[in-house]
Amino acid sequence: MAEPQFSCVDGAQLDTETAYRLLVGSVVPRPVAWITTIDTDGRVNAAPFSSYNYVATSPPMLAVNIALRPSDGAIKDTARNIALTREFVVNVATESTMELAHRSAEEYPPHVSEAEALGLELLPSRHVRAPRLAASPIHMECRLDQAVVLGRGVNTLYIGEVVAFHLSHEVFDGRRVDAEKLRPIARLGGPFYAGLGEIFHRPMLQRPPGGEGAAG
Repeated sequence: MAEPQFSCVDGAQLDTETAYRLLVGSVVPRPVAWITTIDTDGRVNAAPFSSYNYVATSPPMLAVNIALRPSDGAIKDTARNIALTREFVVNVATESTMELAHRSAEEYPPHVSEAEALGLELLPSRHVRAPRLAASPIHMECRLDQAVVLGRGVNTLYIGEVVAFHLSHEVFDGRRVDAEKLRPIARLGGPFYAGLGEIFHRPMLQRPPGGEGAAG
């Protein structure tokens, strides 16, 4: 059998654009956080981010990496609002909301609300000022715990504590979220999204909190 061939790219020599292209093509699939924030004038911002995941369970915490705007190096509206208000809501992006979530990624001027421009129905949150998106079946209200500037200063990691979960009865049975009913979307490299596709079942070999899904 022929030896596999590899291209080796030295990370220390990479420019930002090349590093981004390699990362988003290699770290896949990435869940999409459709984040709502509110500015000091009460204007609602909505934008999707795929450099995102959960980072703690006690208390529950999420982290989202937001880069400076590539067109001019300015801070994005979502990041500015999080820094000012220390609050945000993560709405899970799904197959049914993909088009709207994708369109909200456009660079609207700061004085334009994506929620208004796209006709997004809003729901009040319980603990934070930023509203939830009615089209999403899961909303996570977050308060900023810390913001960590990374690398050369292009990226900042915003870590938020989830202070409330809102879970639609269509996907939540009171104990578990049904991923097949949720139909979340993920980002791939370039202009591509993905759905769940085939789901593989394997017993969990290390016992998670509560033991759900563990072998034996």
